[in-house]
Amino acid sequence: MSLPGARRPLVERRLTPIGGPAFGIAIALAAIATGLLLGGLLFIPFDSDPVDGYTTLFREGFGTARGLGDTLVRAAPLTFIGLGTIVTWRAGFFFLGFQGCLLMGATGAALVALPAADGRALSWAPTWVLIPLTLAAAVITGGIWSGIVGYLKARHDGNEVLLSLMMNFVAAFLLNYLVSGPMRAKGALPQTERFDESAHLPLLLGPTNNLHFGVIVAAVLVAIVAGVFRLTMLGYDLSAMGLNPRAARYGGIEITNRTIEASVIGGALAGLAGWSQVLGVQYRLLDGLDTTTGFEGIVAALLGGLAPVGLAVSSFLLGGLSVGAQVMQRRAGIPASMAQVIQGLIVLAILASGPLRYYKFNLRGIIGRGTTGSDDPETPPVAPEAPDGQAAEPEQDPAGAAARPGA
Repeated sequence: MSLPGARRPLVERRLTPIGGPAFGIAIALAAIATGLLLGGLLFIPFDSDPVDGYTTLFREGFGTARGLGDTLVRAAPLTFIGLGTIVTWRAGFFFLGFQGCLLMGATGAALVALPAADGRALSWAPTWVLIPLTLAAAVITGGIWSGIVGYLKARHDGNEVLLSLMMNFVAAFLLNYLVSGPMRAKGALPQTERFDESAHLPLLLGPTNNLHFGVIVAAVLVAIVAGVFRLTMLGYDLSAMGLNPRAARYGGIEITNRTIEASVIGGALAGLAGWSQVLGVQYRLLDGLDTTTGFEGIVAALLGGLAPVGLAVSSFLLGGLSVGAQVMQRRAGIPASMAQVIQGLIVLAILASGPLRYYKFNLRGIIGRGTTGSDDPETPPVAPEAPDGQAAEPEQDPAGAAARPGA
C-alpha cells in the first residue's frame, strides 16, 4: 500500500507480461490504424480527401484481381528477405546486408538466364530446366555473399552490422560494373539483354495477370521455415543461440558453426528476392534494379513478429500498400512515397507498443494528478479538529474498534 499522501506512478510494471497471438494481433491492428490516421494528415497539403485516397489505395491494392496479383508479386521478394531476417535474427546474428544478397542473387540468376538465348550454350534448355538452374544460382550467390560476413563474425568476431552494410555498397557497385561493362547490351542504358522467354518465371493466371511462379516458391518456403523452427534441431539451436548464447554454448551447441549456417541460409533466402525480381518483373539485369526491398523485407519481418506466418501477412499488407500507392499517385497526384511514410509510421507504432507487454498506464494516477490526497483511494482520511483546537477522537470502524495510529 502507498504511504499516506503518496501518488501512484503513471506507469506501473505488470506482475505478469502479456503475450500470446491475440495480443500481437491487437497491437498490429492498433499500429496499422495509428499509421493510417497519422498518414492521413499528409493528404492536407495536396487538397485531397484522405478517405478517397485510402479508398483508392486499398481498392487498387486488394480489391481487384489484377491488383491482388500485383500485390502478391510485390510481396514475394519481401517474403524472401523477411525469411532471411527471421533465420539470422532469431539466431542472434543481426545481418543487414540483404540488399546486397538480393543484387547478388539477381546477378547469379542472370548469368544462367542470358545463355538461354538463341545460339548460346543453354538455348536447348526448356523452362522447367532453366527455372531450377536460375533458382540454384541465386541461392548459391546470395548464400556466399552473406556467408562471408557470417564467417568473419563467427571466426574473427567481426561486427556483422557494419560488415553487412558495407557489403551492400560493394554489391551495388559490382552490379553497376557488370551491366556497364562485361554484361552490357548494345545501347546507351547500363543493362543486359532481355532474357529469353524460356527463362521467364511462368505466369499462373495467363498474360492478363502478373502473378508468377515466384509467389508459389515464397509460400512454400514460409511453410518450410516455420517447420524448421518448430520441428527440427537446427531451429531449436538457432532459437537457443538468439535467446542466450552462453547457455546455448554450455548446452553443447556449436555457436561458431551455427552462426555461419544461419548467415548462409539467410543470404540464400534473400538471393531468391533478386531471382524473382529479374525473372518475374524486369526480365533483365539493370543498374538500379532495386534499392529498398532489402530493407523493407526487414520491416515486414519485424511487423510479423519474426514469425513466418506473421511475415506472410505483413508482406501482403506492405505489398498492397505499395501497389495501391502507385495508382493513387497517378490518379490523385499524391506521391507514391506516401506508402513508405505510412509503413514507417506503422513500424514506429509497433516498436513503441513493445513496452506495453511489461508496463501499464495507471489511469487513476493520471486522473488524480493535481487533486488532494483524500482523492487517492489508498490515502487514509485525516481526522477533523475539535472546536477547542484539540484533535478529535478517531472515528470508529464498523466493528466498533478505534482506528488509533499504530494500531
